[in-house]
Amino acid sequence: MRAAGRLGSGAALWLLLAAQAVAAIEPISVGIAIGAASVITGYLSYRDLYCRFAECCRKQRPLNATALKLDLKEKLFGQHLAAEVILKALTGFRSNDNPKKPLTLSLHGWAGTGKNFVSQIVAENLHAKGLKSNFVHLFVSTLHFPHEQHIKLYQDQLQTWIRGNVSACASSVFIFDEMDKLHPGLIDAIKPFLDYYEQVDGVSYRKAIFIFLSNAGGDLITKTALEFWRAGRRREDIQLKDLEHALSVGVFNNKHSGLWRSGLIYKRLIDYFIPFLPLEYTHVKMCVRAEMKARGSAIDEDVVTRVAEEMTFYPKGEKIYSDRGCKTVQSRLDFQ
Repeated sequence: MRAAGRLGSGAALWLLLAAQAVAAIEPISVGIAIGAASVITGYLSYRDLYCRFAECCRKQRPLNATALKLDLKEKLFGQHLAAEVILKALTGFRSNDNPKKPLTLSLHGWAGTGKNFVSQIVAENLHAKGLKSNFVHLFVSTLHFPHEQHIKLYQDQLQTWIRGNVSACASSVFIFDEMDKLHPGLIDAIKPFLDYYEQVDGVSYRKAIFIFLSNAGGDLITKTALEFWRAGRRREDIQLKDLEHALSVGVFNNKHSGLWRSGLIYKRLIDYFIPFLPLEYTHVKMCVRAEMKARGSAIDEDVVTRVAEEMTFYPKGEKIYSDRGCKTVQSRLDFQ
């Protein structure tokens, strides 16, 4: 009986893998093979069996808020505001079975402060395969939209790509990196998808998530952080209200923001402008320790100090903030 069970499972797996090999050529074969596998196993539905061996878009994969909170606490350094707002935004959005619009987040700050890292954490908590998931889509401005003369083509391609992927998975995640290098006006092509429409051409975008990553606004964020520091106030005292309005206005009026005079801001379709504060010496050391731990190395405080002291800090007089955040920690650690 056990041998027969193993034989059935093995046959089911073989049929599924064979079907996947020809899926791009003849999708009907996939249905036949999975149907046959279901008959062999005798108890799994078509979808259940398929999803055992391939990534599926569940109607609503529950968000583990505790796991997300722990990831942000243990892996993101010096960004109390970002951690707090992202946790609140994601848990609130995913706990709502009928959101009125997609969740749209705009992350701002200098390079190396953790924007890309946070987008990775978010992706991993929403879809098991994270950035490698078929339902998480990363666009890099200089790679995917390099030529200004092709803006109209890019807009059409972007609309088609988003429409097709949201049709396949309502909870798709779209990440736009290097927004400050995006040609002005291009991003407005997705405005209808971010708006308060129940459907656009028969497709609902309300459960999708859009994340923008940008260096634009880094100067405004640093200015506020410095004001707090010079006034003897803790960086943890900085609240979202101290920065969000200035960020949205500053980015809207910045020709190099990718959101210059964008309808996404004018129509208030971006739910949160999230500031990433410049990182201090202690945060750089935390990054070094985390990288050593990730490599399986013992934490050597002499090495940690050496790497941190190799970084350059600004402003010139006070030297408080790392000018590259934690961006070069990995490469500097390689030479220790």
